[in-house]
Amino acid sequence: MQMMEFIENVPLLIIVGAIGLPIAVYAILGVGERMLTLLPGPFAKSLRPWLWLLIPLVLIALILVYPLLSTVVTAFFSPDSSTYVGMDNFIWSFTGEMVGVIGNNLLWLVVFPVVTLVLALLAAVFFDKVKYEKLAMTLIILPTAISFTAGAVIWTHMYSYQPAGATQIGTVNAVLTTLVPGAEPVPWLQTPFINNLALIAVAVWLSLGIATLILSAAVKNVAGELLEAARLDGAGELRVFFSVTLRSILPAVLVVITTEIIAALKVFDIVYVMTNGNLNTDVIANRMYNELFAANDLGHASAIAVILLIAALPVVFINVFQFRAEAQS
Repeated sequence: MQMMEFIENVPLLIIVGAIGLPIAVYAILGVGERMLTLLPGPFAKSLRPWLWLLIPLVLIALILVYPLLSTVVTAFFSPDSSTYVGMDNFIWSFTGEMVGVIGNNLLWLVVFPVVTLVLALLAAVFFDKVKYEKLAMTLIILPTAISFTAGAVIWTHMYSYQPAGATQIGTVNAVLTTLVPGAEPVPWLQTPFINNLALIAVAVWLSLGIATLILSAAVKNVAGELLEAARLDGAGELRVFFSVTLRSILPAVLVVITTEIIAALKVFDIVYVMTNGNLNTDVIANRMYNELFAANDLGHASAIAVILLIAALPVVFINVFQFRAEAQS
């Protein structure tokens, strides 16, 4: 009954928010500015930025800081948050079947960023040297228009497996058995380890376009004088790439690799749609979802969320330091 009443009041809440929120913001800023006029000039000048930052800071506190602190606290309590259990939830996160889950995430952390980066670098460099670059870039960027969930559904059908001798309705096995004489169809999503690589391949297909676009822009900004000077000195194309091009585009490479690392840490939708973590394909984010919504264990889910945050922090700090170094150079 309460849910129905809430749903019925949603239009009213939207109208009140759309009208009342701007009025409240205007009133707060107006009153604040009026109060600042009563203060000495230097003091008012130092306080004015904080007045205008007040509302954004409050929103950040409500949307980011409070949920973060609440999650950290909940990670030390029992599934229903009624009993303090200390570090038990974190110990559970690194023992038992969670070891395999973490191992799968480590596989994602190594294979997914490396393969995406290598393929994106090859595409960016080679496409820069051909006349049909626009067409090639269009084809490689097209998958990025598909959400990860939709892409997972598409590839689930493409990986479809039928026993040997039966008609293969999955594109991958159909092509394999047609082009390779005597080849047996492969149960891509049912075979241990291969299924993890098959899932990672889907993520690479969906992410390659953006990575290539970033690196292609960086390659085009490499100074032509440096490339020409290296070639005049007798350097081959491979030497020119590693000694000149790659060094010049390192900031873009860092952006791509850190983006893919974060994506590998929190990968969820592809695994959830294609296997739901079965057959040893589970990853940390998918396990967090299952602990929260299937097992109703808020303590375990919160502990996993905290671990994911801690794992992502070094990547964030590396990017911050890199951006600062670029700004100072």
